[in-house]
Amino acid sequence: MSLPSDPAAADTPEPLSTPFTPEEFRAALGQFTTGVTIVTARTPEGVLVGLTANSFNSVSLSPPLVLWSLARQSSSLSAFLSATHYAINVLAADQRQLAERFARKGIDRFEGVQWREGLTGAPVIPGAVAVFECAHRSHHDAGDHVIFVSQVAHCNRRIGAAPLVFHGGRFFSDLNW
Repeated sequence: MSLPSDPAAADTPEPLSTPFTPEEFRAALGQFTTGVTIVTARTPEGVLVGLTANSFNSVSLSPPLVLWSLARQSSSLSAFLSATHYAINVLAADQRQLAERFARKGIDRFEGVQWREGLTGAPVIPGAVAVFECAHRSHHDAGDHVIFVSQVAHCNRRIGAAPLVFHGGRFFSDLNW
């Protein structure tokens, strides 16, 4: 890869010859395989909130930072904006039903779901491949989503557990596709 000789040219994207629709963009993004998480929190009033998310990434090892994003239209947005701590539960292959449950709207997502209070007070889901208990550090408006940056206060992992993954709009629990 060669760099442009004019530094200002590096800041100017090349014009697109063919526009694409939001549906085409979403479909293309779906080709990136991700893990599946359930992000959980407790509001200042003590109400439990949680949702399925696959927009989770590491940011920094020192300090330990992660990020995740939430649609601005989500009914849970105000609860997460007011939460001081949350847990990011990376789901195992056998937790597909939980992923589907926490993706549904209009239900009590925690009804009948086992959980324990984590060290930060956020709900932790047993059996997850990994759990990141986080303190809310900042949030950033980004298009139709809000990006949450979190400092990890505690983490653990379940050695040998297979992850649940998401690709092309579908969950996969068997990585021998």
